[in-house]
Amino acid sequence: MGQVNWIAVVLAGLVAAAVAFPWYRLWRLRAPHPARLVAMLLPAVLMGHNFARLDPAHLAAKPHLYWMMTGGFALFIVLPAGFALYGRHGLRGRDAAVDAGYVLAAFMAMGTVFWALR
Repeated sequence: MGQVNWIAVVLAGLVAAAVAFPWYRLWRLRAPHPARLVAMLLPAVLMGHNFARLDPAHLAAKPHLYWMMTGGFALFIVLPAGFALYGRHGLRGRDAAVDAGYVLAAFMAMGTVFWALR
């Protein structure tokens, strides 16, 4: 296993959190409190660990893996869990859709940061 790029991890988490402000403004909603957005550092650590496990030559040959891994994690793990919880608590479908869009955009931004700082 290679070294985790901790600079990319921290920057990816911060960029993912920063995406919330224009995203929620676009939908005319208030963004979550910045302290809650710090939680984006946790999936960034997981993604950084996953990328460290891959051979750098493999990632260089297939850069789309950055977005496949981060987007796939959002689409197939985070979003289904979020929808299950939103349904359980009876929150509006529009709110769930806006939050899901944010999560996908934030995770794709994480992939972009990891790709840029490879």
